[in-house]
Amino acid sequence: MKSTSRPRSMATLAAVAATGTLLIGCTGIPDGTEPVSGFELERYLGEWYEIARLNHSFEEGLDCVTATYSLRDDGGVKVINRGYNLEEQAWDEAEGRAYFIDDESVGRLKVSFFGPFYGGYNVLELDDDYQWALVAGPNRDYLWILARTPTLESDVEQRLRQRAAELDFPTDELIDVVQDQTCPGR
Repeated sequence: MKSTSRPRSMATLAAVAATGTLLIGCTGIPDGTEPVSGFELERYLGEWYEIARLNHSFEEGLDCVTATYSLRDDGGVKVINRGYNLEEQAWDEAEGRAYFIDDESVGRLKVSFFGPFYGGYNVLELDDDYQWALVAGPNRDYLWILARTPTLESDVEQRLRQRAAELDFPTDELIDVVQDQTCPGR
C-alpha cells in the first residue's frame, strides 16, 4: 500500500495535543508514579509495537502502530510514530524529538512533535531485557503498553494492566491495538 496523507494527520494532531499538554501538564509525570531508574537509552532504542493505549485524538482510528527511537546528532532521540488506518487503508506518520528531563539513567523524557511544545514521556515499568514497557504521558490521560513484538504474552499484558490500575489509570478504557496479518507488510 502506498502512504497517503490525510487531512487530519498524526503530526497535526500530535501538535494540537502537545499544545494542550503544554498548557495543562507540560513535561510532568502523573502524581503517585515514578519513572524507572537504571534506564539505558541504547537498549531502549529501536522499534516498539503498541499493544494497548488510552484513546486520544492523534491516534484515533489507527492500528498497526509502532514507535521507533534512534539517536539524533544533538544527543536527543528521534521519534517516529507510525500507524495504519485499516478502514481508510492509509498510513499516518509523525516525527518528533525527545530529550531527557534530568538524569539520563531515569526513564523520564520530554517529547515534541511540534516546535517548542513538549509533553512528558515517562517509562513507568520496563522489563530487564527491554522487551516490554508501560509508558505514561504527563497525566493519567495518556498510557501505552509497548512491546518489541506485535504480540505480548497474555500474563505479561495482564500484569501491566494490573500495574496501571494500581497507579489509578483508567484501564477499563484501554484500546487493544490490532497488530496482526491485516497490518500491511506482515
